[in-house]
Amino acid sequence: MAIPTKGINNIRTLSGRVDQLSLPYRSYMQITCLEMEKARRNMERKSASQRIALIDARLDQIEQAKQEMLRGLAASGQAVTASGQALAARLPGLELKPAPRRSAGGFKIRY
Repeated sequence: MAIPTKGINNIRTLSGRVDQLSLPYRSYMQITCLEMEKARRNMERKSASQRIALIDARLDQIEQAKQEMLRGLAASGQAVTASGQALAARLPGLELKPAPRRSAGGFKIRY
């Protein structure tokens, strides 16, 4: 019976047996990574809240402009509903027209 040869795979080492939490530099590195992620998330939160504030301000501007236009129309004696009924009655071509009737036949060419 032959003696088995020993190679590099048969050498016993202590790698992989060390507790990862017992190494202080790994713990500090994980803490550092967590702090950096926390700082990035805080920047994202601040940016998002600023965007929300800008959107809210623009919505307020739109509402104020709408109210000014409605007050101007009311001052001129035109009562306008939210759907613009009086405006449609005052301007020709804005009234609702029935949709054109669609024929059941296909495309026809007249000569």
